[in-house]
Amino acid sequence: MSNLINLVGNVAGILGIATCAAAGLVRLAGHYALAGFGTGTLLLLGTALMVMACLSKLHLLASHAR
Repeated sequence: MSNLINLVGNVAGILGIATCAAAGLVRLAGHYALAGFGTGTLLLLGTALMVMACLSKLHLLASHAR
């Protein structure tokens, strides 16, 4: 189970970083939307994915500390 939580954390972190980077680059290029979504929405999605990654890693740390 801990391997699955670790994998979910890694994937969520990578997707979050990629989503934030894509939103930032699109906004720097002067566009306000990407694939029908606003750049602010994509930035929020990327942030939420990175928070999910952090929480899954924190769960792993807390469960191994017992």
